[in-house]
Amino acid sequence: MALCFTLPVFSAYNPLSDEPIESVEQFHQEQMDETSPPEFEYTAGEAPTPLEVKPAKDYAGIYNSLEVPKHSYLHNIDPDQYYDMKDASWAPYPLLRLNSYIYFKDKAIEPGYYLLTPREHKGKWYLLFKQNGKVVHIIPVYERDITPEFFYDKHLPQPKLTRAQKIHMGVLDFLGKFNSTKRKEPIKSYMEINDLENHFVSIIIYYGSHKYSTIFRTIKL
Repeated sequence: MALCFTLPVFSAYNPLSDEPIESVEQFHQEQMDETSPPEFEYTAGEAPTPLEVKPAKDYAGIYNSLEVPKHSYLHNIDPDQYYDMKDASWAPYPLLRLNSYIYFKDKAIEPGYYLLTPREHKGKWYLLFKQNGKVVHIIPVYERDITPEFFYDKHLPQPKLTRAQKIHMGVLDFLGKFNSTKRKEPIKSYMEINDLENHFVSIIIYYGSHKYSTIFRTIKL
């Protein structure tokens, strides 16, 4: 024999009150009250500070404010290049491969390979575009800043050495402790290229302890 019980609607399910729930709307309202997030009150000086949002850069204004460099190098040779490379087996400068033209004011930089080198001239910084050891373009740097700590560790690939190579490097590091054979660590460098709005492109060079930002156009005006 089956037993049947008749119960009032919702009368047995109300954890907050002994009174029966009269309607479905009342039941849902009480459920919402139970699950509502707590409200917090802050006294003076305790309210959280909103995150600071950096304004977007006015790249058009930056580009228009830059002047075309008027200085040049004797025989188009960078005199400081020798000191950068005398202790290195290869050029420490970032290598740029351009697939299409980019422009800075009246200068057109054609497709090709360029070694990019930051240089100071009369208190201002410039980026040298070099081909075959000759300076072919001089572009002003609009911003010079400190390279973030551990930047190169995060962005430069670590060489994978065999066991024999590790032993060889360990021997060289040991010998390097003596001044007569001490080796200098080559300058680290990195390059970022970003397409911007309104046909602008940004080239940022990380060279040693600083980074150098330049801006170009992808169309000729």
